[in-house]
Amino acid sequence: MAKLLLQHSFTISFLLIILSFFSTFATIESKHFSRSLSPSSLGLKREKLSHLHFYFHDIVAAKNPTAMRVAQANTTSASSPFGAVVMIDDPLTVDPDINSKPVGKAQGIYALASQSDASLLMAYNFAFMEGKYNGSNLSLLGRNTVFSPVREMPIVGGSGVFRLARGYAEARTHTFDLKTGNTVVEYNVYVFHY
Repeated sequence: MAKLLLQHSFTISFLLIILSFFSTFATIESKHFSRSLSPSSLGLKREKLSHLHFYFHDIVAAKNPTAMRVAQANTTSASSPFGAVVMIDDPLTVDPDINSKPVGKAQGIYALASQSDASLLMAYNFAFMEGKYNGSNLSLLGRNTVFSPVREMPIVGGSGVFRLARGYAEARTHTFDLKTGNTVVEYNVYVFHY
């Protein structure tokens, strides 16, 4: 009887080790780093292409500025603004007039990123508050050569209606006040989204 018990004990131990191995392997396999998904499993439908047109008001000199320098390099000066970083909360409107209907805000930063020309690194969100886009955002990240007639910058993502967005923004300076630095920029944004 002891011999039979010893034999079954060995078999049971062996089976427990095998089951433990497969259980560990199954646990490891169930934790996914990545996997392929169908867009419909996330509720995504056919992609749309939208065109948005608005005006961006960068107000640096006023009682309540919407663009404010928050950092600069030790070598930053009026004649060499390289290294200056500006935080923005700029209004977006349907017309060039600041008092026209607001559609959102541009919120983020831009930095003077060139030592040789007026080029900015733009990193901000268009936060919309109008119509079906209310509460949705588009994220822009790119180079803005401010004295070029037309600047193209990538739209790298979004949220809300613009989840998984991609596209580009065209910027054209509408007005620039040499005394104050206040600027109005016309934007045409073309974006694919679901």
